[in-house]
Amino acid sequence: MSVEEEIKKAALELVSGTPIVMLGNNGPDGYPGIKAMIKMENEGLRTFWFSTNTSSKRVGQLRKDGKACVYLVDMKSWRGLMLLGEVEVLEDPAAKRRLWRDGFEKYYPKGVTDPDYCVLRFTALRGNYYHNLHNSDFAID
Repeated sequence: MSVEEEIKKAALELVSGTPIVMLGNNGPDGYPGIKAMIKMENEGLRTFWFSTNTSSKRVGQLRKDGKACVYLVDMKSWRGLMLLGEVEVLEDPAAKRRLWRDGFEKYYPKGVTDPDYCVLRFTALRGNYYHNLHNSDFAID
């Protein structure tokens, strides 16, 4: 196994054990902002899925500029992973059904078709894995 493959394997282990992800994006003033998000699903290191309110400030910002990053950290082992990529705001029925969970009615009283419910799909282009005082950059295949 190559060094890059080992790094990606370790990064994927971090992703698997981390339910909360920090999502960063550029705000209207050009400065970055960060928000903690529940990682609903992920497909390897490439794609991460989140659900949120369509009316939120963040969704408005992401519609204008989809460039974003996600950051995951494990404080016990002092490991971190930053992924850079793009976020899409999805409101199609299939995407909304995909992430719908029992109990969401509390936040979206009209159910899965609630217009204030949407899905964010983050697609990573490249990453940086941090562990043992060492940073490793890698491309996402």
